[in-house]
Amino acid sequence: MPSTTIADIHYNRDNERLMVTLVTGRTYEYVDVPPEVAASFQSAFSKGVFFNGYIRDRYDFREIAPPH
Repeated sequence: MPSTTIADIHYNRDNERLMVTLVTGRTYEYVDVPPEVAASFQSAFSKGVFFNGYIRDRYDFREIAPPH
């Protein structure tokens, strides 16, 4: 089921960084996200609910500026 909140998810296992792109086009990089959390997020039925409950406000992040 497509998410109405999350447009794209990318996880780098080597440095435990999770990139989340919202449908608004804003992209955020979350750091020190364990592989099992990233895997659960990617397979969650409702990615928006999972994101709000288990990632947002739990891991440090920075917004990635869009290319100009």
